[in-house]
Amino acid sequence: MVAPRGGFAVGELCIALGAIILAAVMVWQVFEIPVSPLYAQVGPTVMPFFAALGLGALGVLLLLSAVRGGWQPEEEREARPDWQALAWIIAGLVLNVALIGPLGFTIASVILYVCVARGFGSRNPLRDAGIGLAFALIAYFGFAKTLGINIGAGLLENWLESIVFGVVPS
Repeated sequence: MVAPRGGFAVGELCIALGAIILAAVMVWQVFEIPVSPLYAQVGPTVMPFFAALGLGALGVLLLLSAVRGGWQPEEEREARPDWQALAWIIAGLVLNVALIGPLGFTIASVILYVCVARGFGSRNPLRDAGIGLAFALIAYFGFAKTLGINIGAGLLENWLESIVFGVVPS
């Protein structure tokens, strides 16, 4: 824990306000989810609502900490931002959004994973692609086969389904 300092920390204050605003948007969107009258008490809005409340509570705690001087150690506070790392992460997010439709969830997620790993300092893109592929396939088939939700089948997913499950995509 960092000893309290005088004044408030602007960077930490922005993060706290961002969390609170995001929580408010989440609560607003929860009330936009259509709920069937067949649900007695627990419906599709319960878990998103609690997630929004949790994020809002964390935002308030961060806000209190920021007003009391922040939570970062002094030496980290004075460090310059790593814009190149941020650029890699943003590029990964943009590529994921742009490529998930044409290439499918798995390939877009692998590209995102490799870009984010690079942003965090990894210099081994082949290893990162392998790890990202494993995570993406587990997530894809977990949603597709366990929950029956299609989160973006592409060429790779269709090819693997035809080999593993003997399903020919329509």
